[in-house]
Amino acid sequence: MSTSELAVSYAALILADEDIDITADKLQTLITAAKLTEVEPIWTTLFAKALAGKNVKDMLLNVGSGGGAAAAAPTGGASGGAAAADAPVEKEEEKKEEEKEESDEDMGFGLFD
Repeated sequence: MSTSELAVSYAALILADEDIDITADKLQTLITAAKLTEVEPIWTTLFAKALAGKNVKDMLLNVGSGGGAAAAAPTGGASGGAAAADAPVEKEEEKKEEEKEESDEDMGFGLFD
């Protein structure tokens, strides 16, 4: 990541932390106050457009959450129980497949032997 990208990223985080709307002008003001002269204005415009209307704090808190899977929550009681019962079976099948792959490696030879 270049110095320009880092500077704009940090400026956006500062604005988000203070609950200030992220705009290209505000990003450029922070960057100028930090005496970083090599940042081109295109970076502030790109970041401002990418983050427009988004809650940066929520984005940071949900980085590893996986996204869309939470939206498919079951609504009925019977179907919810069936879905929960199927989940462990799938995990067991995946483990069996992984064990098979691992056992293939113990044949006494390798790719570069």
